[in-house]
Formats: sequence, structure tokens, C-alpha cells
Amino acid sequence: MAAFLVLPQFLSAQYKSQEVSEIDGIPVLVKHLPDWESVKDQARITDSLADVRAWLGQRPVLDVIDLSGGAEAATAMYPAGKLLLLEYPTPQMSSAADAVIIDKLTNEPSSPPIVYKRIGNYNVLVFDTGDTAAAEALVAKIRFEKSVQWLGDDPFLVGKIQRYLVGTSADMLISTAIFITLGLAGAVMVGIFGGFVVFRMREQKRTQWHAFSDAGGLTRLNLDELSE
Repeated sequence: MAAFLVLPQFLSAQYKSQEVSEIDGIPVLVKHLPDWESVKDQARITDSLADVRAWLGQRPVLDVIDLSGGAEAATAMYPAGKLLLLEYPTPQMSSAADAVIIDKLTNEPSSPPIVYKRIGNYNVLVFDTGDTAAAEALVAKIRFEKSVQWLGDDPFLVGKIQRYLVGTSADMLISTAIFITLGLAGAVMVGIFGGFVVFRMREQKRTQWHAFSDAGGLTRLNLDELSE
């Protein structure tokens, strides 16, 4: 008996995502949408800005977005608004997109305002929101959870080790300085307390004396009648 897999709408014949889950065939970018399981049936993914415009309409901020070079875009509808999730293959491309998007939103603000945030290599926008706080909470659910694994030696390993040594050395110096300072302060306090105790004990004994002798066991004249 043949088995058939019904592909969701976002896996159309026109575009196939670069990263697809081997378990269920769902694009990884779609799985990084907020509450993706509730929107997976209507979520869409593409590498074409024309598709994004067709789904979201003519938005001025889309004029500065570039999806070339391996970038992808996923969209989904939420009660807080229409969310656009852009993923760039490198931090440099995401940073460049971040700069032009912020500049566009600053110079040409829209109404209602567009909620925007950069998260790792993701650039996230929420359109047509009636509740800015709800849109910001929606964006806060997105996590950039990808890591880089080198096939050979990590070319940045030396720099990482140097930063680690610098950090640990600084912590060690600070800890040593604090330990020495506390040790000296403790020694001074113990010395003061010990000296005070000895002084009080000697004063208490001194008050009990009726006469004293400083002759060291030798015979001396008791002219003042105070010595024994």
C-alpha cells in the first residue's frame, strides 16, 4: 500500500526551502515562527521579494529589503499583526539589512507603526498591528538557535582562548586583590581586638594591686610607701 505525504501550503512546487526538517519535511524557518504549530497551515516561505509583496501588499520598507544571496522570508498571520521573518545567511548581511530597515522606518514612519527587531541573523517585522505591546511580545518569542560547526579546526579558536585567558586573568587579579584586602583588614581587626582584650585584662589586674615593685627582686628603699 503506497504512502502519501500531504505537503503544507508553504512547500509548494514553486519554491523549496534551503533547510527542511528531515523528520516532518517542514522548513526550519517556519518552525522558528512564534507558535509555529498554530500557523503552519497558513505560513508561507520564499526567497522572492515579489512573493512577499503579493502576500503583504506594497509596503515602503520592502523597497530596502534584499533577499538575494541565499536569504529567505517567511510570513504568517497573528492576532497581533502580519509577521515577516527574514533570515540572512551571514551576520554581515543581517546587519546591513538592519541598518537600512531602521533608517527607512525612522525617516518614513507608518501608521499603524511597524514593530521591528533584529535577532541573530533574523530580521523581524510586524505589520498592521493594533497593539504594539502584543506585537513586541510576539517578536520576543522568536529565538535564533543555529550554531556553526567547523569541519576542521576553528579559525577563531586562538582568539577565543585569548579572550578567555584575559577574562579569567582579570577575574583572578580582582579576586586576589579582594582576598588580600580582606585578609589585611581582618588581621588589623583581630590585632586591635586582641590588644584591647589584653589591655583590659592588665588594667583589671592593676586595679587590684595595693602596691607594686619594679626592683626586679632587689632590695630598695620604700620612700614613697607604695612599693612592696
